Amino acid sequence: MFINTQNIINYLLILPLFGILSLLLIPSWNHLLLKKTALLFSSLTFILSIFLWIWFNAALGQFQYTSKLIWISSLNLNFTIGVDGISLFFILLTTLLIFLCLLVSWGTIKQNLKLYLISFLLLEFFLIGVFCVLDLLLFYIFFESVLIPMYLIIGFWGSRERKIRAAYFFFFFVYFIRICTNVISRFVYILSNRNYRF
Repeated sequence: MFINTQNIINYLLILPLFGILSLLLIPSWNHLLLKKTALLFSSLTFILSIFLWIWFNAALGQFQYTSKLIWISSLNLNFTIGVDGISLFFILLTTLLIFLCLLVSWGTIKQNLKLYLISFLLLEFFLIGVFCVLDLLLFYIFFESVLIPMYLIIGFWGSRERKIRAAYFFFFFVYFIRICTNVISRFVYILSNRNYRF
């Protein structure tokens, strides 16, 4: 076999980053090479996610393809990744959608093409991280980081004059949902604590 199947998630995370580094080395005026490079790395990531699906053993009731890297040992923070049956399909869908987005926008994006392609590959990296990371702090970091390329994509390449308003709406709506979730989770925690009295 040409790759180690145990490290396939590591490869899925690294491929968009290599794509971003490759795009940074290409001059901004060379639009065709920029598009081909981004599409190449996006398609490789999608093909690798298909292999992740093929090699996934649905009979096991645990996380698969796990790997752990000790990050801050004193705080017990680790970079732990793995997939289960749900996150597998989210990763597959993410890589398919990013590939299709780059393919559909092949002839339409003319301004800031390099930033556009980097934003999509960065979005792909963060989304794959969201769906495969098993550490709560890193999940939060990846989850919040998804907003950065999404905000850029909506703000710069959105539809007509409404794009700025849509970007602000997206940004504030997501944070409003997070604040509500935080309040509800604290309320549930307080209610579930037996020693707490009103």
